[in-house]
Amino acid sequence: MNTHTAHIKTPLGIAKVVSDDQGILEISVLDDTTPFSNAEKIPEILQKCITQLQEYFEGTRTTFDLPLTPKGTPFQQKVWNELNQIPYGKTRSYLEQSKRLGDVKAIRAVASANGKNPLSIVIPCHRVIGSDGSLTGYASGLWRKKWLLEHESPVKQQSLF
Repeated sequence: MNTHTAHIKTPLGIAKVVSDDQGILEISVLDDTTPFSNAEKIPEILQKCITQLQEYFEGTRTTFDLPLTPKGTPFQQKVWNELNQIPYGKTRSYLEQSKRLGDVKAIRAVASANGKNPLSIVIPCHRVIGSDGSLTGYASGLWRKKWLLEHESPVKQQSLF
């Protein structure tokens, strides 16, 4: 199976987007500030993803319409599918996520699966917060989670957190 990689500059850093011939496999934001070049011709599926990410960061897109093919266990897939049910501009606690998945005791497993989400931003794990409203856990860094939540907030404030 062929994989393709492209990069895009975002307000959060350089995002690396990886696809196969079926869909998007990975979106990750890199701390690396090394200049990048999309030297190879970018396949249509990756170009569509880049365009939608640009629209999201410009504030003109609130949902994504992309073929997604993340690799994970059946449980992880179930958790990631549930993440896609959280509306733009809304948050949910890890406890709420566990309840929606049918097992309140699975809160740690749910949090772990959220942390392994390979499709940052598009599968919105940043919308999951602590039961007390605190920002907790985000593989790309809490400052990025805070930025994303403020970006999606319908009420623009100085700072939410």
